[in-house]
Amino acid sequence: MQTAHTTDIAADIAPDWAAIAVVILGVTAFAVGQGLTYPLIALILESRGVSSSMAGLNASVFALGLASSTLLIGTLTQKIRGDRLIVASLCGVSACLATFSAFDELWIWFVARFLLGFCTSIIYTVSEAWLNTACPDRLRGRVSGAYSAGMCAGFAAGPLAIPLVGIEDGFAFALTAAYVALVAFASVMLGRYAKTKPEASEAGGLLTFVKMAPVLTLMVVAFGFSDIAAISMIPLYFVERGYSQNFAAFVVTMVALPTALAQPFVGWLLDRLSRPVIAVSGSLIAAIAFLALPFMTSQVALLIAISILGAASFSLYTAALTLLGERFRGGLLVSGAAVFALAYSIGSAAGSGSTGLTMDLISVDAGPVFVGLLMLVFTGFFAFNLVRLRAAKR
Repeated sequence: MQTAHTTDIAADIAPDWAAIAVVILGVTAFAVGQGLTYPLIALILESRGVSSSMAGLNASVFALGLASSTLLIGTLTQKIRGDRLIVASLCGVSACLATFSAFDELWIWFVARFLLGFCTSIIYTVSEAWLNTACPDRLRGRVSGAYSAGMCAGFAAGPLAIPLVGIEDGFAFALTAAYVALVAFASVMLGRYAKTKPEASEAGGLLTFVKMAPVLTLMVVAFGFSDIAAISMIPLYFVERGYSQNFAAFVVTMVALPTALAQPFVGWLLDRLSRPVIAVSGSLIAAIAFLALPFMTSQVALLIAISILGAASFSLYTAALTLLGERFRGGLLVSGAAVFALAYSIGSAAGSGSTGLTMDLISVDAGPVFVGLLMLVFTGFFAFNLVRLRAAKR
């Protein structure tokens, strides 16, 4: 059920396209909300004179919400069917976005952002487990690429609302809340045609998975660190370098949109080449792109570097998701997806908090350099582990 070589189990099953559609639709909707809130909240807090450290702390509260629901995922999946959990969480995301629109008090935003992370983690966890249950291994890389593309497209679409409606009066939050609520309704309708359902997490499954797949877990930590640094703190980085707020918001779109376009190709590669090698390559390219940012002055060059950074960083996650489905089955799929959400929350909390603190204490340019150097460390570890495993097989 949970060996490292169980691809034959799901090699010839027919894809459950209705379930795959619900998962991709749901994850795209939550990504729109997350893609909007990260730069929008950062820009609003900056316009109100809130420090980079406080903005990073607010983003870290989101990660705390992610971690909290991850620890409860076993109980939740045993009491509530997985597809219903996804719909309920989408409704929760919609309510949190509406709260940002209705209230200005900072402490309420901290509470709402915690709950947003709580609901988001459930969508992450159950969706990824369901996706791998509904997908045969021969298509796993491409379906994972489509899932990642939907997520990235949502991240790209969210910030587009900022130049159109501005950062005041909360209209962008309200508009996105209505959209997510509509997607929740559509998910209910599509879910009626699904042939598969996500299974409940096993008792003690989180620890079991971490012991069995520590490198996969660390891949998602690295992705969370670089991803949140890119979509949360990089907009502040550009504002502090003297660029406009609209340009800073557009940067987030340029992280996400090319990433969305690249992930189906990454998925195609994952079905044809070594999946661990692709993960190492993505981590290395992301590290180089972060390190290059302070040395660029042209807006075109900066946007190209940001695009490469986003696509490379997210390919690390797409590879990890594909390897999860390749190696695990049953309840451990849910446990593994829960560990991924927890690992992402750890990486994102560290990424947003430490990058903001580095920018405050050292310099603006120290932020991306710090992230790039740490990604090089991650890359070295992944490459060492890959070489070690190949040597052990000889």
